[in-house]
Amino acid sequence: MNIIIKSTIETLQKSRNLLSSLSDEEFCNHSIPPYHSSIGSHLRHILDFYDCIFNRDLNNQIDLTARSRSKEVESSCSCAKAYLNSIIDRLNTLEVEMQDKIVVIDDLGLGKVEIPYTFGGLFAQATSHTIHHYAIINYILDRQGFSINDENFGYNPTTPKEVPLN
Repeated sequence: MNIIIKSTIETLQKSRNLLSSLSDEEFCNHSIPPYHSSIGSHLRHILDFYDCIFNRDLNNQIDLTARSRSKEVESSCSCAKAYLNSIIDRLNTLEVEMQDKIVVIDDLGLGKVEIPYTFGGLFAQATSHTIHHYAIINYILDRQGFSINDENFGYNPTTPKEVPLN
């Protein structure tokens, strides 16, 4: 298996621990300021990003703005687990070359644009995007009085670790 896909799957599997640790009420709690977003909405957003990748059209384009945005996925841990498992299953059977060129459609704030990518670049972005949202989820967890048993959850692998002074 390609190392980029393997890293992507390893990062996504952190969601399983998260989903096993929360009730549906905690998962969809959107009371934390300043954005009032829930853990569920962030996890659904992460998974939708990957789902868009699997919906490449016949012109070799991937539209990252065409997300499903399922309210059920962002409010139910069991629905989110099923969605997560389907994404991981699809990644495990994905047959693309990382250097293959694709066109990604996204909205960077001024309307939709077409951006040349490779699959490798898109999966690297998706993994970084996932870690970024895990960091936001960690803030929400903290404000709700919870923590996840994963000291690397929400940290980019390149983030320097503090070394304790002796």
